[in-house]
Formats: sequence, structure tokens, C-alpha cells
Amino acid sequence: MIVTITMNPSIDISYPLESFQLNTVNRLSNTRKTAGGKGLNVTRVLKQLNHEVIASGLLGGYVGEGIKAELNAASISHQFAEISGNTRNCIAILHEGKQTEILESGPIIQAEEVQSFLTQLDDLIPTAEVLTISGSLPQGVPEDFYVEVIKRCNDFEKPVVLDCSGKALQQVLSSPYKPCLIKPNQEELSELLGISLEDPASIKNALMNDLFTGIQWVVISLGAQGAVAKHQDTFYRVTIPKIDVENPVGSGDATVAGFAAAIAEGKDAKALLKRGNVLGMLNAQEAVTGAVNLANYQQLFDQIEVTTF
Repeated sequence: MIVTITMNPSIDISYPLESFQLNTVNRLSNTRKTAGGKGLNVTRVLKQLNHEVIASGLLGGYVGEGIKAELNAASISHQFAEISGNTRNCIAILHEGKQTEILESGPIIQAEEVQSFLTQLDDLIPTAEVLTISGSLPQGVPEDFYVEVIKRCNDFEKPVVLDCSGKALQQVLSSPYKPCLIKPNQEELSELLGISLEDPASIKNALMNDLFTGIQWVVISLGAQGAVAKHQDTFYRVTIPKIDVENPVGSGDATVAGFAAAIAEGKDAKALLKRGNVLGMLNAQEAVTGAVNLANYQQLFDQIEVTTF
């Protein structure tokens, strides 16, 4: 079983517009609303891969109840800790080939609500093959919270796939407790290290930083340019084919789902990188966030090139 952790979930609202006009009314007829937050996108893709998965994290209020109802309708198991605040909404405006996001920060979490989640997590960790941690921390949760979660997973020797950025990632990298895999993008890596990264060679050099010692996998996503990855002492360049993009929202989360599935399945390095990247591309080809058409899986899988460099 794979456990997904989403500490700051949301209802994701997508507004597709031919053009976006400021300071006036924009009308549309095709609004999409889905149970979101990065970890729930991971969850849906894992469900489509027929992996046993359980979604966990924090939920509250009428928005939280709506998320639970959607997960129930999709036959997705979940075990969330209840919070007193109302779970947030996040809006993505898709216009003229661009994506403008409006993200609510979410409710302020109380200390006892954090502890309630950790108590539930302690019951889930021993049953998990892999755990994924995705997204930002809500207000009230300590910056080093993911360190505590990873420590508990390390105690049971359970691999963790971590997808976060900023101070939460910095706290993890500075701690003695390590995830199995992290997946920052090029911009996030540049911000983390305070340097400009222009090409795969500069990214490879950056990944030699002692900050990444002890992490089996560091995968740097480059969008349409594929990825650069470090697995222990080996570096990989992932080249992906050009595709027609319908909706890029959630593609990174689909990639995380692929990595988690590959770890659970005991795949080798190249298969892991291909599995993650092909699912990211499949998500980008769909209008619905966290959805993949597996009928196209093998065709794209065979076009991905993974080489050492």
C-alpha cells in the first residue's frame, strides 16, 4: 500500500479561457472543480495504476466534506485528521497558453490538530510500502514538520517520496532524516542553492552539493526538456518527446505517483525515471487534473530516452 500525505489540500478550480481580460468580466462555461492539493493528485493517479492507496492529511469544514465525498465516489480510501478551519480553494486560470494561479493560504492549524494527524500516521506507516509527502504546509504547522514525518518513516525503514519546496525542503535537507526521493524543479533548485542554473551540466554540478548527501534520488524536472536525476553516484539525463498539452496542472504530481509506484514495484533506475515522466506527460494531455489515459502509456514510454552523463 502507498500512503499519500497532503497537509494543505484544496478544491482545485480550473477556469479555461481563450483570453483573460484584466479589470473587466470574464465569462466561461466550462469550469472544472476537483479535490486537489498535490497529494490528492498523486492519489488519483496511483488509483488509476491499480495501486492500493490511502490518502491522509488534514481536512475541515464544508470544503473538506466535499473532498471526502469526491474521494468516496471514486472509491479512494482516506484517513484524514479533522481540523476546525475550512479547507481552502485554489484557482488556476488557463489562458492563451499560460497558467495564472490564485492560491488561498488555507486555515490556521492548531497544535492539537497536528498531533492528531501524527497519531493517525503512526498507525499507517507500518502498513505502507511507500509514503509520499506533497505540497506546502498550512499556517500553524511548524516549518520542520516534514522532518518529524520522515523521522517516523525512517524508524520503520519506509521510503518517502518528498515533493515540496522553500523552507520546508530546506529543513529536511539540513536534518539527519532523509527521504528516498525529492523532486524539485529547476527554479526551486536554483532558489534553494541561490545560484543560476542554465543547463543540465550546471544542474549536475549543483547536485554534487553536500546538501543532498544521504538522499538516494534527486530528480530535477525541466518541464518539456525532461529531467536531470542523481541516483546515489550516477547521473541521468531524461529526454522526453514533444506532446500536445491540454492542461499541465498536476503533471508533477502524476510524476511523483509514477516514482512512488516504481519504488513499490522494485523497478530499476531507468524504469523509475521513465515511469514517472510518462505519467507526467499523460496528465498534461488530459483536461482533468490527476487523470491519465493509460492506453497511451507504452507509446510514450518507448519514446523516452534515459542516458547517463
